[in-house]
Amino acid sequence: MKLTTHVLDTAHGRPAAGLAITLTRLSDGVVLKSLRTNADGRADAPLLESDAFAFGTYELSFAVGDYFRALGLALPDPAFLDLVPIRFGISEMKHYHVPLLVSPYSFSTYRGS
Repeated sequence: MKLTTHVLDTAHGRPAAGLAITLTRLSDGVVLKSLRTNADGRADAPLLESDAFAFGTYELSFAVGDYFRALGLALPDPAFLDLVPIRFGISEMKHYHVPLLVSPYSFSTYRGS
């Protein structure tokens, strides 16, 4: 069992390379992983797997404001979207994939396969 993610920049029609992501376990507030997406907008390795994969509630925080600023986009101050948190639960011993589709003014997610 494992947890994976990827981010697509829908404003530019490409993977969101270099976007910072933090995974936190909400039961105790422990940050389990901090990373940046690769050229394909993915984490280089699963965010959770093997013994670290456990039932519970988690949060993925995506630093989309910093990502778009680094591309040179002029965002308002404050940005409409800066940190995008996605809270989700793991309740089955199955693969969980949590993708993010994002632009400076919208986002969507779903449980992928």
